[in-house]
Amino acid sequence: MRKSRLSKTRKPKFIDITKDIIPEVHEVRFRHRLAARTENQKEFIRSMAENDVVFCQGLAGSGKTHIAVGMALEWLLSDKVNKIVITRPVVEAGERLGFLPGTAEEKLHPYLLPILDEINHFIAMADYVKLKNENKIEIVPLALMRGRNFHDSFIVADECQNASYDQLKMLITRIGNDSRMVLTGDAGQSDLPRSIRGGFVDMIKHLTDIDGVGVSYLEACDIIRNPIISKILSKLESYEKQS
Repeated sequence: MRKSRLSKTRKPKFIDITKDIIPEVHEVRFRHRLAARTENQKEFIRSMAENDVVFCQGLAGSGKTHIAVGMALEWLLSDKVNKIVITRPVVEAGERLGFLPGTAEEKLHPYLLPILDEINHFIAMADYVKLKNENKIEIVPLALMRGRNFHDSFIVADECQNASYDQLKMLITRIGNDSRMVLTGDAGQSDLPRSIRGGFVDMIKHLTDIDGVGVSYLEACDIIRNPIISKILSKLESYEKQS
């Protein structure tokens, strides 16, 4: 007599439909943390921590943009602010590139490459894109800042030597509640016509003695790129003073 095979009951396969409904949480992590390499850079970081508005005048390569971006990311990822706002004037250095197609942000992109390089030092570009898509990082051309107010934000204004006095005055009044702003620039590298230069230096002179406003200076000794840059700048400065 043949024995009948008992059919084995199969357990139903579990399908986790939440994977399609609830996306996995991706935590943004630092690749490198902000660290000062000189005493002046330490003072710059301290000034940003203690003041609502900080001006940083510094030579090329002295770390002003690097430190400002690093501090902004430190504050964002530790939930001290809800957003980073990045702005700068759109001024070409010598050559004229002509009309750039695209949206305002796309037009600004070529000018933002130095800032994006600094962001990529601290976090991966995929994390930057994530934060940008979540409106945690917003890029605003200086010309389009009028009428905006940024609350709970860390605002980084770069290349401010290329902004006029009136533009900087307008920019500073964009600070909302619980926000910080750092304005960086190198007065010796302005690309503006001579008639409207000097706004960045004038702002520093007029606002130095206000409580809540800090001023930091980064010099040749703070240059963290190739050491030859410091030697070249010192030599050129000496030549320019004599001529």
